[in-house]
Amino acid sequence: MTATQEPATELHDQPYDYRRAELVEPDWRRFPGWRDVTEAEWRDAQWQRVHCVRNLRQLRAVLGDLVEDRFFDDLAADQRDMATMSMLLPPQMLNTMAPHAGTDPQKVTDAFYADPIRRYMLPVRSDRDPVWPSHPHSERDSLHEAEMWVTEGLTHRYPTKVLAELLSTCPQYCGHCTRMDLVGNSTEQVDKHKLTLKPVDRQDAMIDYLRRTPGVRDVVVSGGDVANVPWHQLEAFLMRLLDIETVRDIRLATKALAGLPQHWLQPKVVEGLARVAGTARRRGVNLAIHTHVNHVQSVTPLVAEAARTALEVGVRDVRNQGVLMRGVNATPEALLDLCFALQGEANILPYYFYLCDMIPNAEHWRLAVWEAQELQHAIMGYLPGYATPRIVCDVPYVGKRWVHQLAEYDREKGISYWTKNYRTGIEHDDPDALRRRYPYYDPISTLPAAGRRWWSDHGA
Repeated sequence: MTATQEPATELHDQPYDYRRAELVEPDWRRFPGWRDVTEAEWRDAQWQRVHCVRNLRQLRAVLGDLVEDRFFDDLAADQRDMATMSMLLPPQMLNTMAPHAGTDPQKVTDAFYADPIRRYMLPVRSDRDPVWPSHPHSERDSLHEAEMWVTEGLTHRYPTKVLAELLSTCPQYCGHCTRMDLVGNSTEQVDKHKLTLKPVDRQDAMIDYLRRTPGVRDVVVSGGDVANVPWHQLEAFLMRLLDIETVRDIRLATKALAGLPQHWLQPKVVEGLARVAGTARRRGVNLAIHTHVNHVQSVTPLVAEAARTALEVGVRDVRNQGVLMRGVNATPEALLDLCFALQGEANILPYYFYLCDMIPNAEHWRLAVWEAQELQHAIMGYLPGYATPRIVCDVPYVGKRWVHQLAEYDREKGISYWTKNYRTGIEHDDPDALRRRYPYYDPISTLPAAGRRWWSDHGA
């Protein structure tokens, strides 16, 4: 350094100020119901499953007097009037809510109301949009996946990719679940559809279709959540997939990596995953895990350990597919905090953030397309390019599109129009499929007054 040079200083006044933050596992003993739970118990996957919270009584038993009755009353009202998903919370997931709230019941209650993970995993009645809780164009199967089943549970939506739904349960149920018509137990509002085939018959039919359809190279193995498939059954299915010469990519979809990382740390699962990964590597098949983390509070040391273990045994990538939700992660700061924790601390690649799908009673979560466009712009330039997530809109009958790929946008009515470059499995005989414009709808609450009036007149 010469005498005239100044020492390097940090840039100031940036819109986002990055500081590395070490991951922390919240202390579960702060909750009265878990005061005596040992670390060995907490790390045990079976203990986590047995002690999942499935109803208000069990939630009260965990939270004790830390949370006031007004919250439980609000939750009960939502379960009765609005919930499309039944309650199922592993202790790991519940423990990431309001981690620093203290012990004063009023402050803890307020913290629970404000908590981003609570807002989508444990919705209450007062969360919902009071005027338009559902968009007039909302649907139970908003992406029409079941219409595109080529055999039960196997959706052939994209030219070279399929979605294999092996089962209809998860270790945890997210309030905004896009498969709310099929996944989980029925609620007061939603009588769920059911898979009818035996698991072995469903899997046989899927394998048979893939053997007969060499144009499919990419299989997303999902549900539900593959963490709920008994490991020996899941491994057998994956090995059968790996026997199909034309399959080149396999992705395991599991929110449980974040909601129940203990599952993915069990010796039998780790050893089995190593066998599958070894076979995939010898075959030249890309094996990845796709998880679903929506807020930085969910990224704990156990989650990082589970992701690191999967990579160590040979899984090529662990990637995150989050969902943009108001009150959860719909700010540049929240998205960047999450992405830096995933990429920098947990070895999980930030891959996609989806606009929340147009299912019933989801309007309070959904963002307008223009809001998503602004978020994409705001997060550019901070993360490595390969770790900068794409924000996408999953347009019905179209598929994933970057939020800037729309063809036309009526901002007043909140209607965007999209085009596509391939036919889904139900459009092979449709001559207009590639010329049609497909609509997508912003939440009515985000529209200007004229747009809200138009929907009031035309949208009921």
